Amino acid sequence: MKPYDIAITGLQLYELPVQTRVPLKFGAEVLTTVTCARVRIQTENRRGERGEGWGETPLSVQWVWPSSLGYEVREQALKAICRLIADDLSQWKEQGHPFELGSRYQKERLSRVVDSFNAISGLSEPVPYLAALVCFSLFDIALHDAYGHTNRVNIYETYNGNYMNDDLSAYLEPAAGSSVRFEGLYPQDFFSIPAQNELVAWHLVGGKDLLYRHELTGEEKDDGYPYTLEDWIERDGLKCLKVKLTGNDAAWDYTRLVQVGDIALAGQVVWLTADFNCQVTDCDYVNDILDRLMHEHPEIYKAILYIEQPFPYELEEHQLDVRSVSARKPLFMDESAHDWELVKLGRELGWTGVALKTCKTQTGALLSLCWAKAHGMTLMVQDLTNPMLAQIPHLLLAYHAGTIMGVETNGMQFYPEASHYEAVIHPGLYRRQEGKVRLGSLSGYGFGYRVDEIARPLPEPTAAY
Repeated sequence: MKPYDIAITGLQLYELPVQTRVPLKFGAEVLTTVTCARVRIQTENRRGERGEGWGETPLSVQWVWPSSLGYEVREQALKAICRLIADDLSQWKEQGHPFELGSRYQKERLSRVVDSFNAISGLSEPVPYLAALVCFSLFDIALHDAYGHTNRVNIYETYNGNYMNDDLSAYLEPAAGSSVRFEGLYPQDFFSIPAQNELVAWHLVGGKDLLYRHELTGEEKDDGYPYTLEDWIERDGLKCLKVKLTGNDAAWDYTRLVQVGDIALAGQVVWLTADFNCQVTDCDYVNDILDRLMHEHPEIYKAILYIEQPFPYELEEHQLDVRSVSARKPLFMDESAHDWELVKLGRELGWTGVALKTCKTQTGALLSLCWAKAHGMTLMVQDLTNPMLAQIPHLLLAYHAGTIMGVETNGMQFYPEASHYEAVIHPGLYRRQEGKVRLGSLSGYGFGYRVDEIARPLPEPTAAY
């Protein structure tokens, strides 16, 4: 036990609706609205010192729960689970570092909460575990922030033996036959902080995004933001583009990569990545596209830094040997990487990198970061189109992770005005300039949100304890 250990003394849950500026295609579905779930958690440490922290995550239904069930049905289910987690946490009397609390809750209680919802929901299918993680992530993030405020420290300065009760060997197991050992090591031992307080920003080219200026109809709303890829590159000085593909229409995917690649080369963009939206079931689908690019458009092929999650979400059910893909380009797990144990399985199947996301919990992202780095895997931090407060832990994770190249950040594309209040205090986090985001405005305890200076009005809480 450490005197810094915290316990929850109260919490308030909020729902913040957000409308997209332009639609964002996720697999077979299109996102036009999202609810950001936000929580404030009050905590007390063993010395009787008190503080509070904030966490927020967009409940991106289409990403966490692809299904034939209606959007409204799935969104209401996620909101209900957030409320159930809030109720459960309000009765949870555990104390510890948030890394310990987050891990313990996921192992001991999260599935039970979701199972109880599934038992009474009457839905024709259960809520996926990825959706459950997203629902818990805002609470997990808030615990990390609250710990920092309660103990008057930046949270990233606490992932070590001075504050944590156990080293990583209490959480992680090495791959069989490896020389890796976690005894005496803490998350801080795996951080890699850049010299400058900035990150290269990846721009998302959605399946419905306009590429060329000649595609404009003249009826677009003049709100000061670009509509075409050509204009985004020019305005933001972009150097990295992530291309959303269908994963089930090879001709469209190939043409899209060539079109975006040509625009990228003309605009002096350096790197591309391809995201096949988990729709691919055969390695040859990806290999054929890459091989054709290599022969017909070698400059575009060379610009592809890595491939992101072509294959289905549930890795244990779809254990494809993917070495033929990763032999061509680094292959990153995203939706499949729910936790470090699935990262371990992915490595055995031939995946070479991991895309971390704070929406799968800060705790889980750090565990996956440590396991992956210890075993020589490459890292990236991917976006869930994070606006408002959700942007800050997301960027800080990338800042400490030592990614293959910067961070994906696209909230400023799809709902830039959603972050208006936060951008007043942190302009460098919500506007990409010279192809980068800048973190210099973050300061203080926890994640350095500076919430007291952000004048955002909040609705009445949907749950309060």
